[in-house]
Amino acid sequence: MFTAGIARTDLTPYWGVELTGWGYYIERRWQTIRDTLHATALAVDDGERSAIIVALDLMVIDAGFTKATRDRITEATGVPGDAILLNCSHSHNAPAAGGLLGVGECDPFYEDWASRQAATAAILAWRSREGVSMGLGRVKVSDLSYNRTRAHGVIDPTLTVARFDRHDGTTLAAVVNFGAHPTVGTELHPFAVSRDVPGEVCDAVEEAYPGAVAIYLQGACGDANFHREFTIPEKAHVAGEELASAAIRAIDQAHRDEAPVVAAVRHEVRLPTRRWLESEILGDRDEAIRRLRDHDYSGWREGFGRAMTNRPDDMVKRHGGDEAKAVRAMCRFHLEWTEKMLRDYRDRPEVLETETQAIRIGNLYIAANASEFFSPLALDVRRRCEGHHVMLSCYSNGRIGYLPDAHDIAAKSYAGYQSPKYCDQFPFVDQSGPMMCDAMVEVIAACRAVG
Repeated sequence: MFTAGIARTDLTPYWGVELTGWGYYIERRWQTIRDTLHATALAVDDGERSAIIVALDLMVIDAGFTKATRDRITEATGVPGDAILLNCSHSHNAPAAGGLLGVGECDPFYEDWASRQAATAAILAWRSREGVSMGLGRVKVSDLSYNRTRAHGVIDPTLTVARFDRHDGTTLAAVVNFGAHPTVGTELHPFAVSRDVPGEVCDAVEEAYPGAVAIYLQGACGDANFHREFTIPEKAHVAGEELASAAIRAIDQAHRDEAPVVAAVRHEVRLPTRRWLESEILGDRDEAIRRLRDHDYSGWREGFGRAMTNRPDDMVKRHGGDEAKAVRAMCRFHLEWTEKMLRDYRDRPEVLETETQAIRIGNLYIAANASEFFSPLALDVRRRCEGHHVMLSCYSNGRIGYLPDAHDIAAKSYAGYQSPKYCDQFPFVDQSGPMMCDAMVEVIAACRAVG
């Protein structure tokens, strides 16, 4: 018999906390609150095994935040850390917990409070469990997002839902999984706290199912954005409304699942990387020193601006239209990342240790990793797990930055070449993504073998 509980706590930052992403050293302390941030937790149990999923309206979390939160939850519930999944919505109008160099200063007091709030949501969800039935559904949503890294590039269009109904027939909870960068509102309100599209979807689902609580799990969107046409005031609501409509349609049509099994598997993964060349590190450092010394702000768009930002002119806009200020900020970044890397880059191992996790709830498999996973990799996992309801939960249980495919690695793009710098890592190689795909398929298969 399934039991499930759902609970929510507040993650809205107190005054002075910076929002994460959107540019280098902007000092983007929030000015207004458009909508509050949440930690929303779903606890499930089959009488023998349990799992807890916590959706966080944060930009990213690191491994330290994950461990502290899991430990707090385990102490109060007995649910093992391997069965606790923490997913970030990746809203760029939210803070981070364990941040990224140069794109938003983290506040240690907020991080600790957010961890405690996340744990509280999980504990309350655990204590509120009741008997439920579950339904699963999925639809394709192909017209709201695009691949921002290449013309005609693929996206992962699958929207997957899980519906948990009380025995009286009312809906307790709905889980929605889709992958697209939640930056629609950031373009229009960069200094506002907001859940962006994931929040709009949850609000609409909860309105459609009175008494239910919705969870949005962010999927594979390292290379996927909502169309830019939605970032104007007249259309800012469209992406959220249409995605919510698709989710509600899938929830309405969800097929009852008759396999009351809960399982969780977590594996350590060692992804290959390549050591930075000394010429790459010193090249960035020397260019930054020269530009700052000579007040040289020419040619940066074609130079370091190409990899440092997807849209160089937008970086100037985010610095109030001051090109010199934007270039100085990027030079500052180069000085800081190279100083950190030069300390030990020769001695670091050329592997990155991270985790992948799968949680099974009936015939639903939620496969998680800590990356900004690229769409071709996501589609490979889906192809290899065809016939199963799979949710890809990225930005989960830590942060390892973008995990691109071979195309972006060869192009030395923002994802392939800049992301490892602000994550204080070595760049990934062609084999890194496929190895993560293998690991995700393996944990799904291990969960499938239970019960």
